[in-house]
Amino acid sequence: MAGVVVTNMSFKVGQTLTVTGVPNADSTNFAINIGNSKDELALHMNPRFDIHGDQRAVVCNSYMGGSWCEEHREGGFPFNEGEEFKILMTFTNSEFEITLSDGSQIHFPNRLGGEKYKYMHFEGDVRINGLQIK
Repeated sequence: MAGVVVTNMSFKVGQTLTVTGVPNADSTNFAINIGNSKDELALHMNPRFDIHGDQRAVVCNSYMGGSWCEEHREGGFPFNEGEEFKILMTFTNSEFEITLSDGSQIHFPNRLGGEKYKYMHFEGDVRINGLQIK
């Protein structure tokens, strides 16, 4: 599994996770995964420049019981190759609220219903510069 994996770093209800990074010059897509393990993802956030038939779209999903759930598309697409982005995430028992660099928001159901997640995985054509939880 390529990318950056963070384990045992608690992200709890009421906290804000801030992620900054820069998509590679030839980026097709990248993903931010949050959950309990690689096999149980509450949030898979996948900004797609041009892949899987999507162009400049943010696709969110969750992965449980060995399969992907229903895809969710919402929000703008403030991502550009080679330009830094900033994403703010908070969550409740019922949903994730994600704020993108352009101020647009994504509301994605917290399908696992957890109050705390300790697994994060950043993958794809991106360089993560910063990670903060507070």
